[in-house]
Amino acid sequence: MINDSQLLLDIDKILQSKAPRHYKYIPGFVKSYLKKILHQDELNVFIASVPDKVGVDFLEECMDFLDTKVEVKGLENLPKEGLYTFVSNHPLGGQDGVSLGYVIGKYFDGKVKYLVNDMLMNVKGLAPLFIPINKVGKQGKDFPLMVEAGFASDNQLIMFPAGLCSRRQKGVIKDLTWSKTFIVKSIQTQRDVVPIYFGGRNSDFFYNLANLCKTLGLKVNIAMLYLVDEMFKNRHKTFTITFGEPIPWQTFDKTKKPGEWAQYVKEEVYKLQPNNE
Repeated sequence: MINDSQLLLDIDKILQSKAPRHYKYIPGFVKSYLKKILHQDELNVFIASVPDKVGVDFLEECMDFLDTKVEVKGLENLPKEGLYTFVSNHPLGGQDGVSLGYVIGKYFDGKVKYLVNDMLMNVKGLAPLFIPINKVGKQGKDFPLMVEAGFASDNQLIMFPAGLCSRRQKGVIKDLTWSKTFIVKSIQTQRDVVPIYFGGRNSDFFYNLANLCKTLGLKVNIAMLYLVDEMFKNRHKTFTITFGEPIPWQTFDKTKKPGEWAQYVKEEVYKLQPNNE
């Protein structure tokens, strides 16, 4: 029996916190469906099986649970000393975050932090690694201070500057526009930027749903609700992670605006894509 304190995902509590005024109007069958596509029971059994694991150790357990294997290329580009901002494309929404945290965390003795969707704070084993971003509702007033503290810390930082998982546009699966935050903060804290290409994709269902929501002009990111289900679809796979050479922070001068530099780095990331993908 799993008690409430052990729950990895409690959909009822999440709905109450994210939509307190609408929660009582959500039909029971909708809640049941959400619990199904979010694999609440399976994930809660998993979290209960590793109660003492946190941080990178928890990521290692996640890798085993998902039967995820990685082929790492360009590891020679990672020096042992110094602080870096690691930026990657975001093709999956599950295994990419877990795998990057595991590989980089192991390499740097657990000194890593992510900027992530705040709903992932419900994963207690991962919470110590996270700087949460509120994707539903208003961003907390403490968020800018949390980002400042993250960049000022002695942790390596992992970011997916697109914010959302890759989308399929004109037949090509690729990230949307990258945010400039990592450029601005890396300059301020003199962190070199390490570009990473993560190979992988979600299902056609996911891309079709995301495009349908865009066509309908829906403001709610419904596709995000299916990312856990996509993670389960991507179990038992091997993914390739390619690290590029660090880009010195001094590169990001005034010849381009921060947003333009962000797109430049995005292009450098996609240059790392293997020819067979």
